[in-house]
Amino acid sequence: MELVRLVDGPIAIEPIVESIHSLSRGAVVLFVGCVRDRDRGRPVTGLTYDAYRPMARERLLTIVEELAAEAPDLVVAIHHRLGDVAAGEASVVIATAAPHRDAAYAASRTALERLKTEVPIWKHERYADGSAAWREDEKLI
Repeated sequence: MELVRLVDGPIAIEPIVESIHSLSRGAVVLFVGCVRDRDRGRPVTGLTYDAYRPMARERLLTIVEELAAEAPDLVVAIHHRLGDVAAGEASVVIATAAPHRDAAYAASRTALERLKTEVPIWKHERYADGSAAWREDEKLI
């Protein structure tokens, strides 16, 4: 399985975990980011994620490679969904595995923070009243 994927449908979580786990890696940390049903006090029905795919994939690969270089036998996988994602569904999965939990936890958190600030993926939030808005959040791009 690829460590980095931009997915156009539901994300299959179990194969991601299986792809990074090994006998030498005693810690596996899984982060699943799901679309909330409320944001800033407004009911949300879902999001539409859009990306500049070649650059997004390249940036995700850079994050995975740089994090893996920081700790022995650390592996990181990031799969991000694109297109329409309903409230409650997974939009991003980050799985990390390492010989010890400290490295796996730290890599998971860093991967998420870097994804949010470095990767050209944008979200268009859809509200229960039929309106929608692009969300820029803390994106630097």
